[in-house]
Amino acid sequence: MAFTRATGKHRAPSRLTRCGAKAVGIATLATTGVIGSLASPALAADAETPAPGETGLSQVIAIEGDLADRIDAQADAQQRQADVAAQAKAEAKSKAEAEKKADAKKKADAKARAAAKARAAARAEEARESEARAARSAERARLGTFQLPVAGSYVSTGYKSSGSLWSSGSHSGIDFHAASGSSVVAVGAGTVVEAGWGGAYGNNVVLRMTDGTYTQYGHLSSIGVSVGQSVGQGQRIGLSGSTGNSTGPHLHFEARTTPSYGSDMDPVAYLRAHGVTV
Repeated sequence: MAFTRATGKHRAPSRLTRCGAKAVGIATLATTGVIGSLASPALAADAETPAPGETGLSQVIAIEGDLADRIDAQADAQQRQADVAAQAKAEAKSKAEAEKKADAKKKADAKARAAAKARAAARAEEARESEARAARSAERARLGTFQLPVAGSYVSTGYKSSGSLWSSGSHSGIDFHAASGSSVVAVGAGTVVEAGWGGAYGNNVVLRMTDGTYTQYGHLSSIGVSVGQSVGQGQRIGLSGSTGNSTGPHLHFEARTTPSYGSDMDPVAYLRAHGVTV
């Protein structure tokens, strides 16, 4: 018996078809017992083809389907892992950026607070300096502003007046008109460095002024202060009189660079320099 193939174009069988056919052939051989032996064409043609369910084809198809499912499941798992990793990475990046921004804001806030604190400290220091300057100015004004030693008086004998009344030949100070017992005050703030009998000056007081100069008050009838005592501007230090070398009640006033006789300077110019109208 001869076999012939029909002419024409034939599409190659699919993978599943080839595998199925192979499986059918193997199953058929196993069922008929004809493996590795020769059979006549007539016997092969006449043999009944067993049903697919009897050959194990379904088992082969099931195995391939299960393998494909496992591959798909593994791919899905890998994709899920990649997605989780990507999400975790994105979250970590977002968190890092947020922390970076928070840290930058924290530093900026700290810097702003420090700058504000520095400005406040500078303003406070400036206010303190301004108050100190005002206090010093007020104190200088208080100490630098003098007054007449006898209220409402005037100069009766000028500075450097000549005559036999003075042993040096000239007046070393000025005389202020003052009736006996008139109040004599410190022309400015100072400290008493001499209080008592002064020879030709009679009862006298010498003050060291706050600017380092000295003032003398002579011919007093009485003294009201003691050595070492601090006195303020306008404070009474004694009463006018005519003690010592004097021709009548008056106040002898001198301005000196030292507490000693002979260091005198012009009393009128001295008082005027301290704001006193003479």
